[in-house]
Amino acid sequence: MQSLLVSEHLGLRLSRLFLGLFLYGSAIALMVRANIGSSPWDVFAQGLSRTVGISFGLATIVISGMVLLLWIPLRERMGFGTVANAILVGVFADLAMLVLSTPQHLALQSLMFLAGLLMLALASALYIGAGMGPGPRDGLMTGLVRVTGQRVWMVRTSIELLVVVIGWLLGGVVGIGTLIFALTIGPLIQQALKLLFVDLNKPRRSRKPASQL
Repeated sequence: MQSLLVSEHLGLRLSRLFLGLFLYGSAIALMVRANIGSSPWDVFAQGLSRTVGISFGLATIVISGMVLLLWIPLRERMGFGTVANAILVGVFADLAMLVLSTPQHLALQSLMFLAGLLMLALASALYIGAGMGPGPRDGLMTGLVRVTGQRVWMVRTSIELLVVVIGWLLGGVVGIGTLIFALTIGPLIQQALKLLFVDLNKPRRSRKPASQL
């Protein structure tokens, strides 16, 4: 029996999309406010923000546009969800940061970071599964998975490690949380995709069962 999570109903797909984007932006805010090291993409955004002199949210939007340029050689197709992601993630992150503050104790900071990490993996699977076009960063990931034939976790981890180096060189804040994120987000997204029955190969291939991620 087909799961409701993979239903073709437009209302459900839109709900998945916007819920995923809201959770994604909130997850970013949680990890940044935890103050034990941002995710690699957020290190990049912090570095760009400090270098150019723009807000964190705007830097996130600018980076999304830059990443979309990398879609061209991968022949990825932009959808409504792609545009929504590129604009709204930065907006939601800035809004969430307005109501969040950094805890005073390391244990609470660690819990906040962990909550953000798990929330981001779930959010990624939600909006990818909406089938309305992946976000810029995840489109890059899925495009490379398709072109290289490598596993999701391997591709995602490689991207995260490259991005954190660039962000650090631009002045972004790197900490233990950055390392944890870079090494675990790939496997977590892979498990979230399985949990929500999201098949990355189905839109581009036949209806034969996809190979295991």
